[in-house]
Amino acid sequence: MAPTYGSNEEIEGRYKERKAYKERAYAYSPVPASGSSTVCESTTLRKQNGKRNGQLPTTFDCENNYFYGVNDKCPVSYNNMTEKGSTRLQYVAAAAANMCSMAAGAMMGWTSPILPRLSKTTDDNPLGRRITDDENSWIGSLVAIGAMLGCFVAGMLAERFGRKLTLLFSTVLYLIGWALIASAGVVGQLYAARIVLGFAMAFTFTVVPMYCGEIAEISVRGALGSFLQLFITMGLLYSYAIGPYVSYTVLWILCALVPIAFFGAFVTMPESPFYLLKVGKKQEALAALARLRGKSVSSVQKECDEIQAEVDETLRNVASIADLVKVKANFKATLYTSLLAGFQQLSGINVVLFYMESIFISAGTSLSTSVATIIVGIVQVLASGVTPIVVDRLGRKMLLIFSGVGEIVTLTALGIYFYLKDATTSDVSNISILPVLSLVIFISTYSVGWGPLPWTVMGEMLPSNVKSKASSIAVCTCWFLAFLITKFSSDLAGEFGNYTLYWVFAVFCVISVVFTVMVLPETKGKSLQQIQSELEGESAPNDSEFGGKM
Repeated sequence: MAPTYGSNEEIEGRYKERKAYKERAYAYSPVPASGSSTVCESTTLRKQNGKRNGQLPTTFDCENNYFYGVNDKCPVSYNNMTEKGSTRLQYVAAAAANMCSMAAGAMMGWTSPILPRLSKTTDDNPLGRRITDDENSWIGSLVAIGAMLGCFVAGMLAERFGRKLTLLFSTVLYLIGWALIASAGVVGQLYAARIVLGFAMAFTFTVVPMYCGEIAEISVRGALGSFLQLFITMGLLYSYAIGPYVSYTVLWILCALVPIAFFGAFVTMPESPFYLLKVGKKQEALAALARLRGKSVSSVQKECDEIQAEVDETLRNVASIADLVKVKANFKATLYTSLLAGFQQLSGINVVLFYMESIFISAGTSLSTSVATIIVGIVQVLASGVTPIVVDRLGRKMLLIFSGVGEIVTLTALGIYFYLKDATTSDVSNISILPVLSLVIFISTYSVGWGPLPWTVMGEMLPSNVKSKASSIAVCTCWFLAFLITKFSSDLAGEFGNYTLYWVFAVFCVISVVFTVMVLPETKGKSLQQIQSELEGESAPNDSEFGGKM
């Protein structure tokens, strides 16, 4: 028999049904309770026997995008539940930050067209005399000294004043450096300028990866992290393409415009939400995160809470320098990342970049040295764009091995060319294209592997509580070796020949490949916990033990 309409049994059944739905609705809702937008008036379960606007109580209205019946006074927005957002501003912010990287690349490439000019002629030479080979090597190498000092200062300022303000401050350092170059009348002023510019460059290598990693969501973190190498190569090409065809004055003006453009592009970008939470500015962090994700504040509340938990964990477990040695995983991670940074420089890359045009002049190639340098610069930009596409498919070790083998072959070939030309005085006119071809392949393979991946592995291998200290050691190792190589490579080449220099670099590349094959663990597709367990010598746990987080 059908129940009588409006009976106590029916009313009680409807009440229980509504209560159960209420519990399900709250359990389903992804909007965190702490979000200000979720604060509502008390829910009143109204005794409704009929329909409301044609909808039964506790029914989803597809047209108006909210539920009826449970939260009559505060409808739950379905749009908020499915808010997708956008990564566009993350790409824009990362690109704006990496205009600083382009400024560093332009500064590094400045020596390629200028040093041959200062060495060979007094025309368009602010010093009024030719510089010596020793002065040439100091101008090229002192950038590394500035970078060694600057990496520690940049890290400290980034923690004290924020990533954004620290990067913007680097513009001042760049402009001081270029002003010194503009007004240089003695070689000592060029030395000072290069140290200041190296100091500014350290801000790029220290703070830009930090900023990009902290603003990016997981799905685009790899792509944004690869911008550093790409924009540096764009800066190098900028100097390579312009330098040979303009005066000393015009070139420094054009190079100084790059950090100014960076300032204008980056000043409107949001600060890192990680830093804002670290200094207790939660509302600003929420606003920055919502802007970066293209979502409402309520929709990013959960992610903000997760970042806050990570910040709190980092603050609770700050590691000392001693922990880098005492903890096996920390020691091995610091050692491996420092070796990666060291092998990057021992490939001879900075000798190639700083003295690109001089190499082509020495080789006596039939192709215009300026054109050859531009060709190499274009190839470097294109090759740097390959890594973000293939690195998560092929893995870090595979690309490092491929890159190292390519460096070995090309450096050996370059050494053979100079051996035939200088040591045996053979006619090399028939193979005059070999230096250009060798350098093109060398730059291509370097840009795919040993250029970007040491920094990628560093970010994956080091836990957050030791990252600042361990990465500073690795960066300092990188630039210390860069200084030694760029300063004394010309002396080695003068004493033993250019071919000896390139063969020495090739030997170090062989060692780097052996290290990668035999020692370096693969970090592709592994969580930090898995990597740390592997460094400890334990079997790597399954992802499921850590919630599948990669």
